[in-house]
Amino acid sequence: MRWLRPLLVAVFLICAILLFLFWSNCVIQTQTVEVTLAHLPQNFDGLRIVELADLHGRQFGSDNEYLLQAVKNAQPDLICIDGDFFDEDTDLAMLEPLVSGLVDIAPTFYVTGNHEWQVENLHGILRHLEQLGAIVLENEYHTLERDGQKLVIAGVHDPCGPYDQLQPSELVAQIRAAEGEEVCIIMLAHRNDTLPMWAELQVDLVLTGHCHGGVIRLPLLGGVFGTKRELFPEYDAGLYERGQTQLYVSRGLGYTNTRLRLFNRPHLPVLVLRS
Repeated sequence: MRWLRPLLVAVFLICAILLFLFWSNCVIQTQTVEVTLAHLPQNFDGLRIVELADLHGRQFGSDNEYLLQAVKNAQPDLICIDGDFFDEDTDLAMLEPLVSGLVDIAPTFYVTGNHEWQVENLHGILRHLEQLGAIVLENEYHTLERDGQKLVIAGVHDPCGPYDQLQPSELVAQIRAAEGEEVCIIMLAHRNDTLPMWAELQVDLVLTGHCHGGVIRLPLLGGVFGTKRELFPEYDAGLYERGQTQLYVSRGLGYTNTRLRLFNRPHLPVLVLRS
């Protein structure tokens, strides 16, 4: 019976590894983060934004029921989708139940990432998302108002979009010309490494993804892999600040080429805005 103890140890280790891989890759982490913005109107203090990034067509349960329940449990006032919601390998049938479910929870804003631009008939898909009730921001903005106070939700296409698309600086100039120089701007963008540009434009808060949290995360060191094949990228996850601009990077929910996440659970940030 000497063989029994090593066998039990091996079985235990294998089960532990399998459970760890399941936890790292399939169990959604909801993370609440408070963000204080100098220009946020008092009437929007406490606004809750759920951020979805880099889903890549992945499903959490039938018709994404687990993802929808996690979003609902977060009690958002707004839902912001920061691109790579689907990609060239996605079964697009998953979009209708998911988007319809999100819209039923809260107003849902969406911008493209780089992978959407590899999908055929993207413009037709975007129009379908609008028909489902999503607000697609194609280098444009939407104004929210509470008792006379305004908050701007804006969004830009990924740089993989049309070569002649409106530039971020032009969009911000349009917003300030129409809504006032001191208006608070929440910007949806896909790329995580754009803080210097947004800081120069003095945008208040930018919501991004793209980096997948570095795919593998190491204690004290953070994400391992960047989007440009660099190691330990600077903007891998969390909140970054430069001047009056803050940029939040979600670790995302799905996969791209690497079907693996380690110490990097699927990420569902809940941003609570404070004035």
